[in-house]
Amino acid sequence: MSDVFVHAQGLCESSEVGGGTRIWAFAHVLEGARIGSDCNICDGVFVEGGAVVGDRVTVKCGVQLWDGVVLEDDVFVGPNATFTNDPMPRSRQWLDEYPRTIVREGASIGANATLLPGVEIGIGAMVGAGAVVTRSVPPHAIVVGNPARIQGYTESPQAEQAAPAPAPVGEGRSTLGVKGVHVQKFAEFEDLRGSLTAGELPSEGIPFTPQRWFLVYDVPSREVRGEHAHRVCHQFLICVSGKVNVAVDDGTTRGEVVLDGPSVGIYIPPLVWGTQYRYEDDAVLLVLASHPYDSDDYIRDYGVFLEEVSVG
Repeated sequence: MSDVFVHAQGLCESSEVGGGTRIWAFAHVLEGARIGSDCNICDGVFVEGGAVVGDRVTVKCGVQLWDGVVLEDDVFVGPNATFTNDPMPRSRQWLDEYPRTIVREGASIGANATLLPGVEIGIGAMVGAGAVVTRSVPPHAIVVGNPARIQGYTESPQAEQAAPAPAPVGEGRSTLGVKGVHVQKFAEFEDLRGSLTAGELPSEGIPFTPQRWFLVYDVPSREVRGEHAHRVCHQFLICVSGKVNVAVDDGTTRGEVVLDGPSVGIYIPPLVWGTQYRYEDDAVLLVLASHPYDSDDYIRDYGVFLEEVSVG
């Protein structure tokens, strides 16, 4: 621990602290706690013996890291953020094992946010100041409020826009900069009898012949759908009624589009992570799929997805 700085009014009882880490005044690190390299443990932080902190982590003033809390590399925790580790605490009653609350690599927790026991904050996610996190947060999601709800996705060019503004690549088609993904605008025909939109299968807009379809509807606005990628299956999404946000991610670049009518859809190829959220009450999402249902074709863990993308 020769490279570790501990302020004269700080207390570090753990020998498992990486080089370059700074522990400031009135911070207390108990024996058994593990803290990585180049971390900044600010004034008044308490780290219990079962907590684990990765490399290059910043923990601002007034934070307590209890048994079961894991902060991966490059995490930021804002001042007075509150972690909990017992869902039904009683005085002088201890659990045999505490739930693991994990903040994944590169995620940020805003000031005064509260995290309930056992939640997972996904890679690169952002928890807003004062948010109360009652459920796990998807990778790169931005959540705010009480209870915390998804408001957008980090580094997504369309996250703060009410409608898509993708780059055109041809008649009716545009891209979001995410590998293989495109948005397709279909022709609309209107007369006194009503409106019609149609297309051929397969086509440039939908480059496969569907073998399966399903509808998603009656989704509470707080719910998130998707949150997975496919290994071989292609999908095309059309919101035939209402409005829904679709976020896509190829492991490097993220984009987002608002589907708000039956004449526009988004093509999602294999090995692209897709998420749908902000469903309006009357939203009905039609999904066309190139293959029959196969549970083994789904990648539901974002870390596994990143591994398979990098190998591919």
